[in-house]
Amino acid sequence: MKIEIWSDIACPWCYIGKRRFEAALANFEHRDSVQVQWRSYQLDATLPEHYDGTELEYLSTRKGLAPQQVSQMFEHVTQQAKGEGLDYRFDSVVVANSFTAHRLIHLAAAHGMQDEAKERLLSDHFEHGKDIGSREYLTSLALDLGISAGEAEELFTTDKYADDVRSDFDEGQALGISGVPFFVIDRKFGLSGAQPTGTFTAALTQAWQDANPLVLVNSTDGEACGPDGCTV
Repeated sequence: MKIEIWSDIACPWCYIGKRRFEAALANFEHRDSVQVQWRSYQLDATLPEHYDGTELEYLSTRKGLAPQQVSQMFEHVTQQAKGEGLDYRFDSVVVANSFTAHRLIHLAAAHGMQDEAKERLLSDHFEHGKDIGSREYLTSLALDLGISAGEAEELFTTDKYADDVRSDFDEGQALGISGVPFFVIDRKFGLSGAQPTGTFTAALTQAWQDANPLVLVNSTDGEACGPDGCTV
């Protein structure tokens, strides 16, 4: 079973959704048969490489939201994140374009480290105030993942993996995805948003049953009992 997750590093609900999905997957009986692939999505592709302002200022000025409304949203999301063991610090978030960071995730995937890269980027962005658009930070992260400095350098000197990121955008759009996180199971089932863990569990079970229906192996009915009695 394959699960594709469209997500943006700059999306606070994406990290919460990741934790809730992981909790469901950890208790899923067939988890060893599940392949998870992270897909790229950008909430604001027009964002400059670096934005000179806070997360609150960014959402207030570029999204047209009242500062009080943004602060209330931060408080709500922070509490939801805390329930999943995450420590959000919106006052320390560095607003930056996530495109190159998405390219790094694709690079990490080529090394079998996609989930590790996604986890670090989300944690560093929302919990540790790291600049996900910084060349220095992304290079350091690549090295931490065991990726060579030369390959990391290509993210800044070439367009490597840029087409892969854009392809993810296009596929998401073709599927009608307009918000993240968005979970697609076997290209048959879709879940939008950071759903409760129980909802993910139900979806995994339903998708598995759909892909692996019970097959009757005997050609004729054998003796059995039912509500009206037993066969003789």
